[in-house]
Amino acid sequence: MELQNAQRAIMSDEKIIELYFKRDEQAITQTDIKYRNFLLSIAYNIVHDACDCEECLNDTYKDTWNSIPPARPSLLQAFLAAIMRRTAIDLYKTKTRQKRISSEFTVSLSEIEDFISSRDDTFSSVDANELGRVISDFVRSLSQRKMYIFMSRYYIFRPINEISKLLGCSESTVNKEIASIKKQLKEKLKEEGYTV
Repeated sequence: MELQNAQRAIMSDEKIIELYFKRDEQAITQTDIKYRNFLLSIAYNIVHDACDCEECLNDTYKDTWNSIPPARPSLLQAFLAAIMRRTAIDLYKTKTRQKRISSEFTVSLSEIEDFISSRDDTFSSVDANELGRVISDFVRSLSQRKMYIFMSRYYIFRPINEISKLLGCSESTVNKEIASIKKQLKEKLKEEGYTV
């Protein structure tokens, strides 16, 4: 019974977005009720510090408040994830200038960094946009499971053991699927003329 009441208390994304458009501060409260743990997990995978995660969460809510309106996201969770991801990466970069921090962000990026290289050190924004389009098209072509694994690992920066738990399979199965995805991505990048 308590679980049903808790589920009823969680507002739909559409209603939350309407609160933002009405400039009702309940929008932040409802966003926090529904997405707090999800957003904190993204931040933690990047910055690995509880205080920094809270800072990122507050900045994410502020940026969301400032973005809606005029933005009207079709997928609120993805919209929030993008803001949190950017916020946490910015904080991570600031902190790493001061000291070395290990995180799933650095681990997951190191897994694919040798796939993508440019002909020179300055990768133009046109090249970066085109590469982004190629990778986005590649991800959309994957099966739902593989897309989930790719996005979990390389967008949300989830650890392998967490992905395996969420999928109900072994870590070695996830590692094999990641290896397969990386092989497919490498082939796609070669086809598109990127140095691999």
